[in-house]
Amino acid sequence: MQPEPGNTSLPDLTSYDAILFDLDGVLTPTADVHMHAWKVMFTELFDAWGVAKPYTDDDYYLSLDGMQRYEGVSRLLASRGIDLPWGSPDDAPTAETVCGVGNRKNVVFADILERDGVTAYPGSIAMLDVLEAAGTPKAVVSSSKNAESVLRAAGLRDRFPVVVDGAVAEVEGLPSKPAPDMFLLGATRLGVDPARSVVVEDAASGVAAGVTGGFALVLGVDRGAGPDALLAAGAHLVVPDLSDLLGAAAPSSH
Repeated sequence: MQPEPGNTSLPDLTSYDAILFDLDGVLTPTADVHMHAWKVMFTELFDAWGVAKPYTDDDYYLSLDGMQRYEGVSRLLASRGIDLPWGSPDDAPTAETVCGVGNRKNVVFADILERDGVTAYPGSIAMLDVLEAAGTPKAVVSSSKNAESVLRAAGLRDRFPVVVDGAVAEVEGLPSKPAPDMFLLGATRLGVDPARSVVVEDAASGVAAGVTGGFALVLGVDRGAGPDALLAAGAHLVVPDLSDLLGAAAPSSH
């Protein structure tokens, strides 16, 4: 049932047993909010610490995109030769620990989300409507601990019976993407077989997680990572927006 990587035929998502969506960059443009929050936070932090190499947008894609927050912080600090104690998730945002730095970013993110809100991609909403009409089960699988608040802000929370996010991963002891564990838990909670289900991702790490998890279709949505990077990670197909698949989806086919 798995297509070859790079296959250009358009699949009918309603023909699969379930669709597991990443959130940021797939359903909502919160990836832009995350990118901005990381940039503000690390720019201020590196200036205060006198770090010679400034933060750039490349750092987001290389170290942070698709990662659980603290693991991403650890990776980025390591890229600058900075070794901080891990600390605790309860650390204050001012603490000079991996968790403290991650919590500092979350304060910036929450401020931006509250101030500006978030609107889901129209193409993603249209696809959700088609899937709901077909009765296709859906889940959100996001490394972010902010998934619940983002879904509520976008008016999407009621559309997903299953949400596996960074908070769930912490409780369950699950590793970050590219490990497949979060997607596999999502499939388990939906009661579906990964080999008959779809992962939709905009990050190379998430694509790799779907491939490793043995999902029938791993669909890349290019919001900036680039089609080459998503295909190299194993995506079977890359589209710029989920609206591109609407013509292939037929609710009566499920």
